[in-house]
Parts: sequence; structure tokens; C-alpha cells
Amino acid sequence: MHGITGERWITTSHYTQVMHDKLTRVVPHDDDALHHDSDVPVLTPAGQFKQAAVLIPVVQHDDQWQVLFIRRAANKQDRHSGQVAFPGGRLEAGDSTHIAAALRETQEEIGVDPGRVNIVGHIRPYITISHYQVTPIVGVVDWPTTLRLQSSEVARAFLIPLSWLRDQANFTMRARLEMDPLSARRHPIIVYNEFDGEILWGATARMTLNFLKAIDDGKIPLPPGNG
Repeated sequence: MHGITGERWITTSHYTQVMHDKLTRVVPHDDDALHHDSDVPVLTPAGQFKQAAVLIPVVQHDDQWQVLFIRRAANKQDRHSGQVAFPGGRLEAGDSTHIAAALRETQEEIGVDPGRVNIVGHIRPYITISHYQVTPIVGVVDWPTTLRLQSSEVARAFLIPLSWLRDQANFTMRARLEMDPLSARRHPIIVYNEFDGEILWGATARMTLNFLKAIDDGKIPLPPGNG
């Protein structure tokens, strides 16, 4: 099918409850707290990180720039099961670059042919709590395009407008209850409000904010358009 596909997440209320039960709202230490490059305040040596790449797929839809996200399929073996994410994954032996890995994973997970993706840049690598160094690759996808979801990996694909993602009224900064107050303010967890039945939070939300900053800093040259 063209455009958005997959089943809506029928237990969004579960994630909303988790946010309220396990994450407390905080006021950040400063604006830099919005744009960290890791899930954790203290990093291990770079050589210990496993390499991964994701694609930040940007499309022109309804006369504005929008980002194509996925929701991971339910899987008891996957700690990120059911979470909103970008298409992507670890680098494999046949991947010559992070770009190649991001395009391969995107084709495998949502069926987008690499020839329909115009790579416009990348943002700083992001360190996850699971010790991956993830390089986000930014690509403009020809739209509309046919999406074919790999059901074992992806439950749904959907769009969120850049203008909505930019609005600070649409997200809060939170911290795990066990964190000390100073660390919580310096390294908050980004939690977006619900959009189209989905909740964007954690590493993907942080990479989204870093992507928006890269646009504003002139490091990611999106073609002329709204958003």
C-alpha cells in the first residue's frame, strides 16, 4: 500500500501509565540537556560500543516536512518491543558504511528501495544504554511510496510533522525515580505527548531533537519546503 500502514497501538495507555509511574517530570539543568548524545551520563570507552545505524526518513506530505517513524513489533526477547523507533539496526559484515547499513535495514524493515532515498547528511552518533553507537543517517524519501512492513520486526509505520516535533509544548523531560536530582536535570529522558496513538520517547526522541538542531544549525540541508 502507499503511505502509512500497520495496526494502531491499542495499548498506548500502558506506555502512558509507565511514564507516570516510573518517570518523574523534571526541569532541565539548561538547554544543553535537550541535546545529549547518549542515554547515560557516564560513557564507556568508544571501542566497547557495537556499531549500528538508523535512517531518519523525511518526506513531503500534506505540504509540509514529516518524519516517518516505525513502531517495533511485540517481541518478548526484544527490550525495545513495542517502542517507536527509526528503521535501522546493527552493522553487518556486508555493510561497507553506516549509510549502507541504514538503507539495507530500511529496505528489510519497511520495504523502501534505496533508490527512492536521497541521503542529505547524518547527525552525531548516539550511544544507547545497550552499548550501541548509533549513527543516524538523514534521507529524503520519494513520497508517496509503497511500504511493505516486515511483520516480525515492525508493527506500524506512521508520520509526524516536523512542526509538531519542534513544538516544546509537545514533550516533557523526565527522569527515572532512582536518579539523583542533579543528574536527572542534566540528563533528562525526553517523552513526547501522544500523537496518532503513538508515544515517541527515549533514545529516538533524543535523536529527533538532535536532528532538529542539526537542521537549525545548517548541518542538514533539507530541500526547500515547509516545516
